[in-house]
Amino acid sequence: MTQPKKRDRPWLMRTYAGHSTAEASNELYRRNLAKGQTGLSVAFDLPTQTGYDADHVLARGEVGRVGVPVAHLGDMRRLFQDIPLERMNTSMTINATAMWLLALYQVVAEEQGLGPEGLAALQGTTQNDIVKEYLSRGTHVFPPVPSLRLTTDMITYTVNHLPKWNPINICSYHLQEAGATPVQEIAYAMSTAIAVLDAVFASGQIPDERRGEVVARISFFVNAGVRFVEEMCKMRAFGRIWETITRERYGIEDPKQRRFRYGVQVNSLGLTEAQPENNVQRIVLEMLAVTLSKDARARAVQLPAWNEALGLPRPWDQQWSLRIQQVLAHESDLLEYEDIFAGSHVIEAKVEELVELATAEIAHIQELGGAMAAVESGYLKSQLVSSHAERRARIESGEEKIVGVNIYETTEPNPLTADLDTAIMTVDPANEARVVAALHDWRVARDEQRAQTALSALRSAAAGTENLMTATLECARAGVTTGEWSWALRDVFGEFRAPTGVSSAPVAVAAEAGSPLADVRRRVAETATELGDGRLRLLVGKPGLDGHSNGAEQIAVRARDAGFEVVYQGIRLTPEQIVSAAVAEDVHCVGLSILSGSHAALVPDVLDRLRRAGVDDIPVVVGGIIPSADAKELRAAGVAAVFTPKDFGITEIIGRIVDEIRLANKLEV
Repeated sequence: MTQPKKRDRPWLMRTYAGHSTAEASNELYRRNLAKGQTGLSVAFDLPTQTGYDADHVLARGEVGRVGVPVAHLGDMRRLFQDIPLERMNTSMTINATAMWLLALYQVVAEEQGLGPEGLAALQGTTQNDIVKEYLSRGTHVFPPVPSLRLTTDMITYTVNHLPKWNPINICSYHLQEAGATPVQEIAYAMSTAIAVLDAVFASGQIPDERRGEVVARISFFVNAGVRFVEEMCKMRAFGRIWETITRERYGIEDPKQRRFRYGVQVNSLGLTEAQPENNVQRIVLEMLAVTLSKDARARAVQLPAWNEALGLPRPWDQQWSLRIQQVLAHESDLLEYEDIFAGSHVIEAKVEELVELATAEIAHIQELGGAMAAVESGYLKSQLVSSHAERRARIESGEEKIVGVNIYETTEPNPLTADLDTAIMTVDPANEARVVAALHDWRVARDEQRAQTALSALRSAAAGTENLMTATLECARAGVTTGEWSWALRDVFGEFRAPTGVSSAPVAVAAEAGSPLADVRRRVAETATELGDGRLRLLVGKPGLDGHSNGAEQIAVRARDAGFEVVYQGIRLTPEQIVSAAVAEDVHCVGLSILSGSHAALVPDVLDRLRRAGVDDIPVVVGGIIPSADAKELRAAGVAAVFTPKDFGITEIIGRIVDEIRLANKLEV
């Protein structure tokens, strides 16, 4: 009988966490570490991610909601109080402002007593992948070229000063949530890695003999969906392609430096509001995809909570997800064996197929000029929107089955959600005012001359060619705020609005005679005729800083295919801009999409501005992760309809929008 070998060490176990304030998040981190979590994964709020201070107009309703607000060095000190950074492995999900947050982290480590040797031992990761922000998550700030410079400067700085830090986490996670197939997820992530490495080596900041040190610090952050065999094969394909690229394109000879190193968060947006208890087994299956195969095992894993489609998970919910990892690692025999898929003809065939198709797509992107050119042209975004539309169509038709959503929909009463208002965590609405007040106090107390001198030096560095990390570190030490650092760079680099991919997306659902879409198209045309208009006009708006635009884009595409004229200007709009567009375009309905939880502040603002503009007869519908109590309040405030993840039928949603337009105009429904 074969004896099991000595157990491997488990992967790093993290929980993606942060909310309200630095103090509250620090308490949560210390509690999670005491429960056996072996690394930290910091979730920053949207103002921090997009370079705004808490008192900026676009930050309204977003402060402390999807993560912790970090506006300056004082916040970072409190975030890691009593957590020894020299013994911690910290992952920070931050991209456009990654350099700024790493600078704050380094200065806090210095204040904890770490000298050059201690800093050289710091371990962790900054996500720092701006390409996927343009494509799927929407927390970009600057245009592609200066964004790539920030990434390059940060990578070269860490290689020289923080050699154990992973300065970038090429992130395909959000690509899958935006519709990417496994082939697209591999190809787009690898194309991003090529763009980054080419830029780093072209910068002249790294001598040729140290190229391997740069490649060795490149890590990846991937998604794992519920098709766990295919997902596991995807991980093996990732590794093979990375091996080829690093050896053949960059000449890296050391196998350790060519190793494909990745962490994973399993699929969150694939979790369902309907029968949410089913999400537990989905999470387990998705985790198995990245842990079963030793040769393609993740180095770090963080799992979502079962109730993320309902709202913000509580500490207990996060603990449940942590325990899932711990049971697999410590109770099962998984870590006692070599790769259990080695020699499988089925697995090998699937891996080879993925490698072949992804390699061909990588070559196509290179022909287009590389990842950055493919972002600016809109190619990558339009491909993702199209893939997502096709997947949504498969779900609606029943071809792709989701238990509790489009099959086996009957259910017993769920004790986990019997009281929906206590099944999730809520952030105190008064928290934002406290954060803003503390921010003002910080500005008053700091050495203003030093802060302004540091910002002036940052602008000068940005206008030149020197590495921006030195000027950024002085900004951190001088008490500069997140918004001030970002605006100094905006002054030099400008801002960027990424292509939406909506106009170029092909039709995913045919309006064949007798089909649901054909019926909706007929009703759209009839309603326009009855109102004396050539076409019905729908404004799809993304107020605030929520950059998860997948749902809004799918609504826009399907409404277009149903015969609407769609007004969609992309993400990050103020209520004032949305109302101005609604008036200027004379729309028949306003649809607002918000996943970040800021609906309670921003939707009433839109309604109030419509009233003041004298167009309060335009129906407003809202979609997002909206708790039932909030949905009731929104309807009471005047919202015509609220759609949540349980409303998966997009054609049916468009039909409901037509109904609301007819009701608002006193037409028969």
